[in-house]
Amino acid sequence: MEFAVWTKGLAALAVDCLVVSVFEETELGAEARAVDAASGGRLQRLLARGDFTGRAGDTLLITEITELPARRVLLVGLGARAQLTRRGWRRALGSAVTALSRTRIASIALALERPAARELDDYYFGRAVAELAGSTLYRINDLKTGKKPPAPALKKVLAGPVRKPDAAARGFRHGAAIAAAAAVQRDLANLPANVCTPTFLAEEARALAKRHKSLTARVLDEAAIRREKMGCLLAVSQGSQQPPRFIVLEYRGGKSAAAPVVLVGKGVTFDTGGISLKDPPAMDEMKFDMSGAAAVIACLTLAEELRLPLHVVGLIAAVENMPDGKAVKPGDIATSASGQTVEILNTDAEGRLILCDALHYARRFRPAAVVDIATLTGACVVALGHHHSGVMGNDEALIGQLLEAGVRAEDRAWQLPLTEEYFDQLKSNFADFANVGGRDGGAITAATFLGKFTQGMPWAHLDVAGTAYQGGAGKGSTGRPTPLLADFLIHRAER
Repeated sequence: MEFAVWTKGLAALAVDCLVVSVFEETELGAEARAVDAASGGRLQRLLARGDFTGRAGDTLLITEITELPARRVLLVGLGARAQLTRRGWRRALGSAVTALSRTRIASIALALERPAARELDDYYFGRAVAELAGSTLYRINDLKTGKKPPAPALKKVLAGPVRKPDAAARGFRHGAAIAAAAAVQRDLANLPANVCTPTFLAEEARALAKRHKSLTARVLDEAAIRREKMGCLLAVSQGSQQPPRFIVLEYRGGKSAAAPVVLVGKGVTFDTGGISLKDPPAMDEMKFDMSGAAAVIACLTLAEELRLPLHVVGLIAAVENMPDGKAVKPGDIATSASGQTVEILNTDAEGRLILCDALHYARRFRPAAVVDIATLTGACVVALGHHHSGVMGNDEALIGQLLEAGVRAEDRAWQLPLTEEYFDQLKSNFADFANVGGRDGGAITAATFLGKFTQGMPWAHLDVAGTAYQGGAGKGSTGRPTPLLADFLIHRAER
């Protein structure tokens, strides 16, 4: 898709459609007033009749405006002027793109009144336009055999007004890359588990590295994983006929000696719970349990696309968690790659078992920062719902960077405590510690477990169980937290 800033008068632009805003007070935005004047007052007459109220997110397409080269105008409601926020503006933009996607409109000129520059400057304006256009036009990669609906026609977006065209152009480029990366995550996560296996993820990583010289991929098969003594990872995978894979995807865009940012992704391509079997309702959604792995692959594609001057390493522990006769049992003890022993009291707490070995593997890179991404706990969904990802860790500066990135990207996270008291819940009579600590503070005790394998490394943990996908009628991957991680990497590259 092509993005650019419009510079001459909006009403004079020869595009398929103009997109302008209306407030609830039936007040036209500044650019909409110019369009209204050029059309002989047609917009004001429509508002005077009460045909459009400007309610937030509402849209109305007006056609056959013969006085304008564009011939069509889309009115977009922004709600009350005094209550306009960046979040509300983004929602209105998403509603506009959704409405346009139902038409064969191929080019638009966008002029939505926006909040103050301190909330949405020209860079973030451009980034939001490109990112939201891409994410809204995303079509789920279904395997239906019927005739596919036509792809959205929208291919060109002119947006404005802006004071700093260069900043907006940079925003367009970054926003388009973020939308493309999120689409990578969504495509992988939406695939059924009989297609997206650990081996499939490994082959995707290899194919990605083959296409881009700045990326390298190394895949450890089961024998190599065993040589690395990843006993906790192997304990999870032993109940499945699908062999595990450990994927190392590396991007070098900075100085060769630069300490890397290491992203660690949970790649459980399907999670039955193992012997601690999950309830059948919504178990099909456990194909999304590799969303952390998909986000890592997405972020490496983004780093390559934007040529970020960073060294980024992606580590993915890819397994299935199944309940056959060889499956690990509650009470079994596994020895992690770090040498610490774990009593596995609940086989459905498998994500932390594969992540602990992956986090230990990260040490060999002497990382500047380690961030793991995992659909780890239902407890995090109970605590935060589906609005915020949970973030915990041992480095307040790193946690702060992730929180700030989430605010800027409108992909928010919320910090939960991670103090030594929670470790008491993981005590075991038979091993160094157990893999679960009861229902109380379940998201925190899961992170506490991971913290036992990250001492000495700057580390943060993102629990995205409530944000990476949605169920119900709109079932599918959301692409989160790729926007948060993208902003984190972009700002880290700038520093």
